[in-house]
Amino acid sequence: MARRTIALVGLGLSSLALTGFSPDAEILGQPTCADGVCTTKLTGAQLLDDAQRLVLAHRYDEAKPLLIALAQDPKYRMETDFLDGYVAEETGDLNTAAHYFRLVLQDRPDVTRARLELARVLMLQGKDDAADYNYRIASKDKDLPPEIAKTISDSRDTLRNRRRWHLNVDFDLVPDSNVNNATDARAIDVTLGNTTLPLQLDNNARRQSGLGQSVSVSSGIRFKLRDNLAMLVDADGQFVNQKGSADDDASVLVAAGPEYTFKDGTRLSVEALMASRWFGGKTLTRGPGARTNFQKNLSQGSRIGLQVDVRHNSSYYGGEFAGWQVGAYGSYEHIVDHTMVASLTLFGVRQSLGSAAYSNTEAGFSAGIGGELPRGINAGISGGVSRAWFDAPMAFLSPEPRRDWKPSFRAYAGLRSIKVAGFSPSVTYTYNASLSSIPLYKTTRSRVLLGISRYF
Repeated sequence: MARRTIALVGLGLSSLALTGFSPDAEILGQPTCADGVCTTKLTGAQLLDDAQRLVLAHRYDEAKPLLIALAQDPKYRMETDFLDGYVAEETGDLNTAAHYFRLVLQDRPDVTRARLELARVLMLQGKDDAADYNYRIASKDKDLPPEIAKTISDSRDTLRNRRRWHLNVDFDLVPDSNVNNATDARAIDVTLGNTTLPLQLDNNARRQSGLGQSVSVSSGIRFKLRDNLAMLVDADGQFVNQKGSADDDASVLVAAGPEYTFKDGTRLSVEALMASRWFGGKTLTRGPGARTNFQKNLSQGSRIGLQVDVRHNSSYYGGEFAGWQVGAYGSYEHIVDHTMVASLTLFGVRQSLGSAAYSNTEAGFSAGIGGELPRGINAGISGGVSRAWFDAPMAFLSPEPRRDWKPSFRAYAGLRSIKVAGFSPSVTYTYNASLSSIPLYKTTRSRVLLGISRYF
């Protein structure tokens, strides 16, 4: 690996005092020799000064014993980890370098200097998505010198142009309070003419809890066609297994199409897609469609996105559930407090189905914040609410068209500092409800996902 001649910059880590050193300055710890025995006495601060000067002078073999000694003082653990990572990076040991930079960020996720070095190491390892994430977080630092900000921008452009593939895999145990997404009511009212009669629901039509297992995969390949133009192929899938097969839930989506990247990094893609979902082994929806995505970076740490999705679905459950679905989604993201990303999404979905009683318009929003915390924890919360209006009354259930409020909440935490065969543990809690004007469709559902995830 070629040596860099740039000086270390103490961005976000003033305690390291990595600026202002001359690599040719006198090393403080010169030994004192008497009767053939040489000794050196240094304070922790002096030891750190000498170690940094040796690193800046590329005298890594001489610096390593000082770093080993410095590691014995917990007061300088963060500085030692950074320098160990830098030495490993400069000598070509990228795995070790990434390990030490992550140690720094576990305790101090706001340390821009360590984040930049980690991003560079990840980029050299070909882990482009992770590298781009760290460059994006680093770009939020308001104290970035102009030349560093430009380097980050250029690096992100390079990553976007060379990105070839991604693959994320999750395995989860899923305690679920409502595996069949059904009502908790014991009886509903049925209207026959001018008469209203109570109808008792059997256990199969009511809410049931269970413990399931799920597997989800998100993957994609990007083929470069020419400068700023690429072909995308994406495939996503999820399977949730419950006791028996009546409540098994599976979905698959495959999409492909061109993506154009403008000179300012704005991206626009158009993809044809095919999507299917099965519930209890039967086709809930299946059909072709198309989607377009637009994403633009704004000021430091901010970006907007827009997606339009059109599908035509058929259904095993009958023609009244088949038809067109059109959705529009607008999002805004902004990095706050160095490592946390806040987001706001507005959406609207129109379903024009074979039955007016099931055709509906839904609109709502969601908001959340998440990112890196000390000790290698990734965590976040989000919540939202939507309103659905149905086109016509449902026979026998209500003289008025159905109206639903749909609140939702999600909280997650993952421990990236722990890895077994590349997998890290995580826990996610989700809550969804349908506060419907028709009791049969009033539902609440809480799920906990205890899982392991790997990001390739």
